[in-house]
Amino acid sequence: MIMRRRVVLAAALVPALARAQSADAKFSGWLAGLRAEALRAGVDQGTLDSAFASIEPIPRVLELAHNQPEFKMTFDEYMAVVVSPERVARGRALIKENRGLLSRFSGPSGVPDSILTALWGIESNYGTRLGDFEVVPALATLAYNGFRAKFFREQLIAALKIVSQGHIGLHAMKGSWAGAMGQCQFIPTSFLAYAADGDGDGRKDIWTNKADVFASIANYLQRVGWRPGEPWGEEMTAGAPARKGERIVRPAGSKGPAYRTTENFRVILRWNQSDFFGLAVGILSDRIAAA
Repeated sequence: MIMRRRVVLAAALVPALARAQSADAKFSGWLAGLRAEALRAGVDQGTLDSAFASIEPIPRVLELAHNQPEFKMTFDEYMAVVVSPERVARGRALIKENRGLLSRFSGPSGVPDSILTALWGIESNYGTRLGDFEVVPALATLAYNGFRAKFFREQLIAALKIVSQGHIGLHAMKGSWAGAMGQCQFIPTSFLAYAADGDGDGRKDIWTNKADVFASIANYLQRVGWRPGEPWGEEMTAGAPARKGERIVRPAGSKGPAYRTTENFRVILRWNQSDFFGLAVGILSDRIAAA
């Protein structure tokens, strides 16, 4: 009985093993095509050898990609989480602690210290929540499995470029399951376009270097059109009209609060195209600055 059982089990495992080998061969072929594309994009051979030496798809990444919860928070609920009293208090302490460093980048860019701090707080809770997935295998998982394949393949090539350029080590490049990285949560293509070297060491380290984090946030906002000296907006009193170039935002509908927003609010939306997000950045900034 025991011998027969072993035979049956072995026979049952053959198709599964064949499928695994077939999948491995398919993934290896896909990596070969990716390697050729990355080489053409300027990624060096050594980076690719290291990246592909032990790369494997991450099942948890695919699970998260296909099971994203649909958050249906009201504006008040969203604000209670994103602009909590704790986050405001921490932001006030950190803006004082980092005033000299912040002003190094807020001054030339015209982006207020409080806006830089608010984005830092919302994106990574002031550098304490960076994500724990290795970015290269996470992006490879998404691209290989056809989840927004073109977009994530582009992000993967960009991530390999970042490693190749020496900004971060392969295994130190951590982020979210979707590849948002560092204390300002840039996706790889945004990193290549907007990350900045804040301390002049030749690297753009948005994971551990606050100078680079603040420089990168300021550079992003300045490059996409921030207007120095112009506020993001303000809550309106009942019946107040919008001025030329302004947009009225009613995040809770006609019976909720209304905000008169400026071009700088539209700049914040370039970061994340959500009115809830844009208002949270502006309001958190105002509350931090009010200390």
